[in-house]
Amino acid sequence: MPFRFRRSARLGPLRFNFSKSGLSSISLGGPGASFNIPVSRSGGARTTVGLPGTGLSWSVEQGGEEPIGRRAAIPAGPAEDLPNSRRLKPGQLDALKASCLNVLHQQLFQAGGMGAQLWELNLVSRLLNDPAIGERTSGLLTVIETPEAMEAYLLRAQGQDDLKRRAKRCIEAVQEAGRLAAGRDWLA
Repeated sequence: MPFRFRRSARLGPLRFNFSKSGLSSISLGGPGASFNIPVSRSGGARTTVGLPGTGLSWSVEQGGEEPIGRRAAIPAGPAEDLPNSRRLKPGQLDALKASCLNVLHQQLFQAGGMGAQLWELNLVSRLLNDPAIGERTSGLLTVIETPEAMEAYLLRAQGQDDLKRRAKRCIEAVQEAGRLAAGRDWLA
C-alpha cells in the first residue's frame, strides 16, 4: 500500500491543504458546509454542504448547478497527457485568480481584522518607510502595501503554481506586517 501525505494549516478561518507537491487547495468553512478553491487540480471552486457524521454531502462548482460527479466531460485538448495540475481550460486561471483574490480580501482583510487595520491606518507604508526594515522584508511588504498593489501582484500570475506562490507570499506579508506593527504598538 503506497503512503500518502496530507497536511493542512490554519490561518484564521482559512485552511491551507498541502500535498507532496505543495499547496493543493484553500478551504473556508468546516463540518456541514465548506468552500474549497483548488490550486493544484483542474476545476473550479467547490461548495460542499453535508450532514456531519452521516457521510452524505452535496457538492457544486461555483457558477454551476450540477453536482461535481455529474458534470459532462470536457476534452482537455492537446494537454491531455499532462498531469491535471498543469491543465487549465480557457478562463480557469482567470477564475482562479479572482476566487483567490476574493478569499484573501474576505479573510485576511475583513473589517475590524488585523489586515484591514494595516490598510486603514496605512501601517504597511509606515513600515516601508522605517529604515530598520531590511530589504527582503521591504520587498515582502510591498506586495500588500495597498489593495491595488495586492490585486495587481496576484493578477500577474502566469499559472497555477505561480498563483499559489503569490497567494502564499501575500499571506506571509500580512503575517509579517502584523508582527512588526504589533511590535511597535501600532495595532489596537
